[in-house]
Amino acid sequence: MESLYPPQEAAVEKGVLDGRNLVVATPTASGKTLIAVMSAAKHVEQGGKVLYLTPLRALASEKFSEFRKYLRGGATSGRGIAITATSGDYDSSDPWLSRYDVVVATNEKADSLLRHAARWIEDVTLLVADEIHLLGDADRGPTLEMAITKTLEVAPKAQVLCLSATIRNAEEIAEWLRATPIASEWRPVKLREGVVLGTGVEYDDGEQGELQSLVSDPAINVALNTVLEGGQSLIFTSTRKKAEAFSERAASDLARMKDAMREKAREGLKIYSERILKSGDRTPFTEKLASAVSRGAAFHHAGLGYKQRALVEEAFRRHLIKILAATPTLAAGVNLPARTVVIPDLWRYSSERGMHPIPVLEYKQFCGRAGRPRYDEVGYALPIAKRDADKDLLMKKYVRGTPEKIWSRLSDERHLRSHILATIASGFASDVKRLIEFFEKTFFAHQYGVVGIEDKVSSVIHFLSEKEMISVDGDLLEATKLGKRVSELYVDPLSAVYIVEGLRSKAEQVGDISFLHLVCKTPDVPQVSMRRIGSETLALYCENYRDQLLLKPPDSVVDPFEYELYLEDFKKVMVLEAWINEVSEGGLYERFSIEPGDLSALRRNAEWVTYSAHEIAGVIKAREMLRPLALMVERVRKGVKPELISLARLQDVGRVRARALFRAGYKSVGEVMRASIEDLLKVPGIGPGVALTIKKQAGGKVKKVRVELGDEELEQSDLDRF
Repeated sequence: MESLYPPQEAAVEKGVLDGRNLVVATPTASGKTLIAVMSAAKHVEQGGKVLYLTPLRALASEKFSEFRKYLRGGATSGRGIAITATSGDYDSSDPWLSRYDVVVATNEKADSLLRHAARWIEDVTLLVADEIHLLGDADRGPTLEMAITKTLEVAPKAQVLCLSATIRNAEEIAEWLRATPIASEWRPVKLREGVVLGTGVEYDDGEQGELQSLVSDPAINVALNTVLEGGQSLIFTSTRKKAEAFSERAASDLARMKDAMREKAREGLKIYSERILKSGDRTPFTEKLASAVSRGAAFHHAGLGYKQRALVEEAFRRHLIKILAATPTLAAGVNLPARTVVIPDLWRYSSERGMHPIPVLEYKQFCGRAGRPRYDEVGYALPIAKRDADKDLLMKKYVRGTPEKIWSRLSDERHLRSHILATIASGFASDVKRLIEFFEKTFFAHQYGVVGIEDKVSSVIHFLSEKEMISVDGDLLEATKLGKRVSELYVDPLSAVYIVEGLRSKAEQVGDISFLHLVCKTPDVPQVSMRRIGSETLALYCENYRDQLLLKPPDSVVDPFEYELYLEDFKKVMVLEAWINEVSEGGLYERFSIEPGDLSALRRNAEWVTYSAHEIAGVIKAREMLRPLALMVERVRKGVKPELISLARLQDVGRVRARALFRAGYKSVGEVMRASIEDLLKVPGIGPGVALTIKKQAGGKVKKVRVELGDEELEQSDLDRF
């Protein structure tokens, strides 16, 4: 590095390398990560330890890669700098993390480690909180706030470095953390914001522009104009359905425009399209995505599977995909800049508020993706107006508007019950006074004063005591064995209430649906996007399994609304029942229209809550439930019937190969161990590498064998080759 960006210079001048606390609020791509890397290098050189917080797994992976890139040479002291990233698995203190100098963790993972009293956090000398503006997010904000507050309680001398795009009240956040704010509008690529009406563009400086009229849809027209000039476009949409529709229209228009894509790019797109089709079961969903990609466009939303999302992002970064239509999650996620950001709709629907305009802060997050450093001299952010009146409103409210203040969301009782239990169970507070004193250190108390939360704290304490998760003796507070375990398991105490009630109830018979329904009833397994299933179908399904239900339905006549809500959970149950009975992902899509990303999220959440139910069963001594719950954890994880559990545990086997082995007569790992590699190669789907890996895990002796691979003959005695 020969020179620094202005915000990086300002950070050095304000003492980031001297241990000063900073809140850096500057636009996307202005070099905030390098500020953290410089400070981290200094801390590690002096024998310190760094904890870097991010809101998403994808961001954790991205930041891990950036740290590795910058610090690959190691410390000047001569020893290497050990860097790792961690997320998920909320039931462990992960002592192995103590061996690393830089730990990149999601906010939830860090909070979980604090609940497990991970000793190494006491050694943290630098705490970096990325995307600090998410303090104001209703879902993620409270966990970020508590993770920061608790870390500073455990490591009070740690330097704090908070990073964010431009926010209105950076000074207030800085005051909370006794930090110096650095606010700047500087960005490496100049940003021009404007409003599009028809083919005309009015920019924020009053300049007028004119676009070529290529297609009738104004958003697609803007994107195509950018492509013809050699750039890429991001179209931010309010729903998945709109993202897919824009993607298809853009793909069709690109295919008709001969000048839009070079032949070499089309060849590359064909390869990515084919890889997407092979990334999982072939369904209309994957075919739709692959078809769009083959023509230079794509969509990006939470319904994409991990491999599909990675392939789309890779193709976009390689400038092969020219137009990407995405939901807002992309703006807060991985770094995918484009020359032009198009925003066709600034309204959003929610069940609480109906249709409402999006926050200015969210709009500015969209704008932050405009302009690719090293590729573009100017980035464009262009909302679409439908009429003259809209143009004036968009210009005033959004283009020239100021982002909203960040307000703490910690007072939401849904979050408070979890964090208060964790605060007590983790030893941060042993009585009411200390609990209040702890909350006085939060951003919420800094903004509102603790008086605003005392009544809710009292209400949560009463709830936790009534549900036997804490004991109250005067002002003294102590977590019960149940409460401590619930806190460690990182589930909502309300989920634990449902689980305890269900495990203590007496169903006429206990089967798969007993546990799947119990798990799906908890708030930790939220609804997922899937085909609408009518109430009559759900009611019939419920009635067919009534004898197995651990949580009985409310009376449909006395309380019809609660009954309808009760039935809604059976949609998730139906998907999971099909999954554990080995229905393919393609089959699940045909039945329920559940997309790969949603299926993955449902499986992941259901597996964790099933595991939590197993652990809670041990605490409340529901011993008869332990074995069936343990089996259900494995079945939800692998998507198999009971007889395949041991085979599916083998690395590189999975549900499909496990069933193939079973059909070939291998009913157990022992039978696999006794088989020769030559015999395993006769099983459909088992190739040389997989066969050798299976034998190695099964404990069998691996002989030198020669196998034919097309025209190539390989000697396969070394497992490391695979």
